[in-house]
Amino acid sequence: MTARADRDDVALIILGATGDLTSRLLLPGLAGALAAHDLPRITLVGSSHSEHDTQEWQGIVREALKGTALDAAAVDDLVERAVWRTADATDADDLRALFAAAREAAGPEAVPVLYFALGPGITRESVDALAGMDDLPDRLRLTLEKPFGEDEASARELNAVLADIVEEDRVFRVDHFLGESMVTALLGLRTANRLLGRVWDGRDVERVDVVVDEAIGLEGRAEFYDGTGALEDMLQSHLLQVLAMTALEPPARVAADELHDAVVEVLRATRVWQDDPVAASRRARYTAGEADGRPVPAYADEEGVDPRRRTETLAEVTLAVDTDRWRGVPFRLRSGKALERTRWEVALTLRAPEDVPEGLSPAAGRDRIVVGLQPRGVRIELAVDGADTPFDAERRALTAGLGEEHVDAYGEVLRGILTGEPLLSVRGDAAEECWRILAPVIAAWEADEVPLDEYPAGSAGPEGWD
Repeated sequence: MTARADRDDVALIILGATGDLTSRLLLPGLAGALAAHDLPRITLVGSSHSEHDTQEWQGIVREALKGTALDAAAVDDLVERAVWRTADATDADDLRALFAAAREAAGPEAVPVLYFALGPGITRESVDALAGMDDLPDRLRLTLEKPFGEDEASARELNAVLADIVEEDRVFRVDHFLGESMVTALLGLRTANRLLGRVWDGRDVERVDVVVDEAIGLEGRAEFYDGTGALEDMLQSHLLQVLAMTALEPPARVAADELHDAVVEVLRATRVWQDDPVAASRRARYTAGEADGRPVPAYADEEGVDPRRRTETLAEVTLAVDTDRWRGVPFRLRSGKALERTRWEVALTLRAPEDVPEGLSPAAGRDRIVVGLQPRGVRIELAVDGADTPFDAERRALTAGLGEEHVDAYGEVLRGILTGEPLLSVRGDAAEECWRILAPVIAAWEADEVPLDEYPAGSAGPEGWD
C-alpha cells in the first residue's frame, strides 16, 4: 500500500454491514483500491439493526480481506481502526448517534461517507429519515447501490429527496461495471485509435451485443434476486450504462459533467427496437442441470424462491439508439445465470466486406471488435490470408489486456467515492432514463405477453435462441 494522499480522512459508514454485498464486493474492492492508489486514511464504521460489537465487525473485515492485494500491515491497520455501532438505518436519532460514533472514531475533520448496503425499500426509508434531519454532518457523501427506485417515477422521487439532502456531486450511485479502465478503454478505442475510431458507427457496424452471461447460479441471493430478476438486476442498470458508454458521442474531455451529459444524451435517444417490446425481448429461467462444475437445482426449486413470481434468470432485449451515428443498428442486451460459460463483453460485429475480388474466398463469419468487461481486455477478430491457402481467408484474433492488475471495477468506483470524484457515479437523470427505456418491456412481461422459456443449467440457453 502506497502512502496516503494529502487529503482529509474518511469515515466510511456502512449501513447493512453484515450483508453479503459488504463481504463479497465492497471490502475486497476497497482492498484493491487501497493497494494500488494513494487514498485517504479510512475508518470503517459498520452498522446494522442486529446486535454485534466491534470485535465481531473487525473479524468480518479481516475475513473479507483475505487473499486480496492489500499487504498484511495495511490489513492490520484497517482492521484495528474498524468500529461497530448498532443502529436502525430508518431512525433519525440512531443515525445521529451513528454519525457521532464515526466522528469519535475517525476524528472531527474526517469526511463522512454513508454507504447504503441495503435493499431499495430500506434505503428509501433511510433517505427519508435523513431528509428530516436539520443537523447532518458537513461534507456528507451518500452512496447508493442499484436499483435506484422501482420505476421511473419512484427514481425521480428518490432523486428529489436526495437533492434536498446534499448536492448532486455528493451523491454516488454505484454501478460496479463502470470502472475507470472500462470507461477509458471504450473512449480510448474510439478516440485515441484512428483505425477503430473510423469504424465505430452504423456505417460499418452491423450490430452491437452487450452480454453478461454467468456460469454461477443463484448463490444464495434469492431474497434479492427473486424480487428483481435478470431484467431489473442487470439490464436496467448495468448493461444500459455499458450501452451508453459504447454509443455516446465522445466528450471534449473526460470530466464528470461532460461525460454524464454525453451518457444522458444517448440514453434519451434509446428505445425498444421498433417500439415492439414483445418482439424485441425474450426471457427464460433455468431448470436442473450442472453449471460451473456443480449440480444446480431448477430455479423454481432454489431455497427462498417463490415459483409463482415467474422470475426470469435470463433476459434479452434489443434496443435502438436513434442518433446519427447509430440509427438502424440493433443493440442487444443479454444477461443470465447458470449458463454454459461466463462471458462479460461488448461485441461490435462489422458489416460484410464489399467488392471481394473474384478468386478470394472470404472467411466465415464477420470481423468483430470485442471489449471484455471481465476479464478486461480487447479482442479484434479479423479475416487474414490463410497460412497454407493464401486465397482462402481465415479468422484470427489480436488480443490485449486492459486495466490495473489488482483493482476491479468495484475498487475503481470506490476510489472515486473516497476521493469525492463523481466521474464513475451514475447521475440522477441517467438512472431515471434507464427505467424509462425498459418500462415497455417490464409492462409486457408483467402482462405475460412474452413467454417464459426454460433452459437446462449449464447450457447455452433455451433451444432456438441465438
